[in-house]
Amino acid sequence: MSVDLKNVKKQFEKSMNDYDKNALVQDLMASKMIIELSKISSEFDNILELGAGTGLLTKRICSSLVYKNFYANDLVEKSKMYVSRYVSDVNFLCGNALKIKPQKKMDLIVSNAMFQWFDNLEKALEIIRGSLKKEGILAFSTFGPSNYKQLAEITGLKLKYQTKSEIEETLVKLGFEVLYCEEFYETLQFNSALELLAHMKHTGVNSLSEKTWTVKKVKDFCDKFNKKYKKVELTYAPIIVVCKYL
Repeated sequence: MSVDLKNVKKQFEKSMNDYDKNALVQDLMASKMIIELSKISSEFDNILELGAGTGLLTKRICSSLVYKNFYANDLVEKSKMYVSRYVSDVNFLCGNALKIKPQKKMDLIVSNAMFQWFDNLEKALEIIRGSLKKEGILAFSTFGPSNYKQLAEITGLKLKYQTKSEIEETLVKLGFEVLYCEEFYETLQFNSALELLAHMKHTGVNSLSEKTWTVKKVKDFCDKFNKKYKKVELTYAPIIVVCKYL
């Protein structure tokens, strides 16, 4: 399915107040990525964070990395308020990550749980590469094909997830050296299908569809879920990448 960025923006803007306390897997992804990135380098002159959101990753960058200039991007203008909690002098670039124009080439471009929203990952990486210095680092996390598999089986809604191997091949094709690439799985459990839907809402996952979740549609979803599965679970399939632009 193709991504409607206007809908993505609207849904994430709605979910921002509840995002951090629900984004358990996204927080784990941010932690893992910064740990692996720090093993390679912890000092950068210019850092650009794409899809900064509520500052979940920003907080970890500020506690683990040393930098001179911090640039942050998000579709939602409100994100600047969250990021400013950790970076008072942030250079905030609001808008589509593929259309912003940073004034400087970056030593590090970093992003957590956002790249899956790109319809064409190769084209997106090619554009992002243009803002990176030679020998600069790109670190990002995304998701593999098994992500939200329960949701996909019930609703048919699924993004164009690439496999770990496909992502690595694309990066090499574009002139990157893959320094670290890991895929892992995390399964969250819920007391009910309704609770699972609430989790999706609070993490912006309902951006997958523009449809309105009426009472009838919610009931239909819950009935189908309970009929198909014995446990109410949602599987995440994160992929974490750290690479260098040669």
